[in-house]
Amino acid sequence: MKVAVVGATGMVGEVMLKVLAERQFPISELLLVASERSVGKKMEYNGKEYAIIGLADAVAQKPDIAIFSAGGDTSLEWAPKFAEVGTTVVDNSSAWRMDPTKKLVVPEINADVLTKEDKIIANPNCSTIQLVMALAPLHKKYKMKRVLVSTYQSVSGTGVKAVKQLENEIAGVEGEMAYPYPISRNALPHCDVFLENGYTKEEMKLAREPQKILDDRTFSVSATAVRIPTAGGHSESVNVEFENDFDLSDVRKLLHETPGVVVQDNPDTNTYPMPIYAHDKDDVFVGRIRRDETQRNTLNMWIVADNLRKGAATNAVQIAEYLVKNQLV
Repeated sequence: MKVAVVGATGMVGEVMLKVLAERQFPISELLLVASERSVGKKMEYNGKEYAIIGLADAVAQKPDIAIFSAGGDTSLEWAPKFAEVGTTVVDNSSAWRMDPTKKLVVPEINADVLTKEDKIIANPNCSTIQLVMALAPLHKKYKMKRVLVSTYQSVSGTGVKAVKQLENEIAGVEGEMAYPYPISRNALPHCDVFLENGYTKEEMKLAREPQKILDDRTFSVSATAVRIPTAGGHSESVNVEFENDFDLSDVRKLLHETPGVVVQDNPDTNTYPMPIYAHDKDDVFVGRIRRDETQRNTLNMWIVADNLRKGAATNAVQIAEYLVKNQLV
């Protein structure tokens, strides 16, 4: 495969290259693509040095697959240009996720919707991916009615500037601010921009994307997204009301048997998911599994994943793997 990684110099782009190498993705030719200011700079992949090229140059070389992590505006402008020359684009931005003509894919859940005709494929929001990984098997068995989710999201979800802000504040150094307030020793109920309905864009992604991935609009999701001073890994407190009742041991068994999900749930030994242990792992970790005692057929869970890996890079690479395996590119 001739593969282009667009946004190769960014946080997700760098993780993307790491994941491609770890999973031994079949690359015959690699194109590392970034903005004009990075063109000509050198990056290493699998012990070999590559020069960064620009977007127009990458399109001209007609890669088989282009994995984008370069922001929504870049994706809107350039993904169609790649698609026009026959490249299949897997896009990490929010640009195409809710476009009714584009598939929104978590491979373990709905990769089977993909066809050769899908030239632009959307990678869901990082918080959505870990949420639906745990919800999908439960929805199948018990049928969800309503989901309430509060997220505790790391600064790495915002990018390099936010990570630097946290590091500066911990070190007592004044520097550029990614957020309107300090993040160290703080929690900001503000992820992405505010919309007219009072929710943030991130919260509305969590409300809408699960319905599209599960191809079901009979359940609703209400979210509050919070930024906390952790360097990596997103956590979610999730409350799910089902139409049908459940047995907790069956819930744990079902989650345990779900590929890509790891159950960490033993209060006796203080075993529960934490971002510090999810770091650099591809699994989604679920714990604090308990019945909501205030309402019938309702479950509480705590879900944690590395937002740069399964929440972004790994999911995109898994989509690409599925395309190759099923000869869709």
